[in-house]
Amino acid sequence: MPYDPQLAERMRTALQARAGVVEKKMFGGYCWMLRGNMLCGVEVGRFMFRVGKDQEAEALSRPGASPMDITGRPMKGFVWVDASQAVGEGLESWIDMAARYIDGLEPK
Repeated sequence: MPYDPQLAERMRTALQARAGVVEKKMFGGYCWMLRGNMLCGVEVGRFMFRVGKDQEAEALSRPGASPMDITGRPMKGFVWVDASQAVGEGLESWIDMAARYIDGLEPK
C-alpha cells in the first residue's frame, strides 16, 4: 500500500501523546498499533481507521469516509477517510473513534 509521507507525519504528530501506540511498517506503508491491535494507517491522499463493525455506519456517515476496499471486497470495520476531511480536531475525532473500538479488544 503506497503512502504519503506528509500524511504519515500528520498521523505521527496526532498520536505522539497517546500511550501504547506503536508505528509499524506494513504493506509498503505505515500503520499504527494500539496495544498490539491495528488502529489506523495512511495511504496516498487518505487515512485508514479501524472503527469496528458497531461504529461502521456512524463512521461512513461522516464527510470524506468510504468503505475500505482493497481486494474487491470491503473490509468490515475499516474505513478510508479523505485527508482533507481529517484535519486538526477532525483527525483527532477519527483517532478517538478508532481508539474506542480498540479499547474493547484484548491487547496482543
